[in-house]
Amino acid sequence: MSQVAEITNLLNAANSGDVAAQDAAYALIYDELKRCASRQSQLMPGSSLSPTALVSELYLKLQAGRVARIHSRSHFFALAARAMRQITIDHARHHVRAKRGRGVEHVEIDTRDLGAASADAALELDAALTNLSQRDPDLAQIVEWHFFAGLTFQDIADELGRHERTVRHDWELARAYLRKSIGRSPDS
Repeated sequence: MSQVAEITNLLNAANSGDVAAQDAAYALIYDELKRCASRQSQLMPGSSLSPTALVSELYLKLQAGRVARIHSRSHFFALAARAMRQITIDHARHHVRAKRGRGVEHVEIDTRDLGAASADAALELDAALTNLSQRDPDLAQIVEWHFFAGLTFQDIADELGRHERTVRHDWELARAYLRKSIGRSPDS
């Protein structure tokens, strides 16, 4: 059995409550999830959410929201992309609220700059992506999968049953829409 099929089987077993399969599956995909989370940190440089913290939050979020069946490695990473986006945006919202003095005061010791501009930019990107998903859910999905999960255009094409060139074209359309909406576009 290939590693991709093994991961899919383990993820489905984990999703059914098999703790041993869950541990084995996450051991196999942890490094890849961490690379995706590191990519997030590079794309949103002012974020105080470390790649390790993002993967930990992702793990908890995926455990809380059971999925009926995981169809493939790409399907799992698509789910992970959505969860990473939600975590990143929730973190940015919390940061913006804290910046404006709302809620309980929370003091966290961190040597990195908290990057308020990046939190605002993340919220602006989320709003533009939400608008795009209302206009064209397929384009928004491609952005989410590529930008947030780091899936390649070929992975996305395979998952959607399209040609890679079509996915690249759709990516460029989505970037143009986002650029127009927020005055910049996601990198890559």
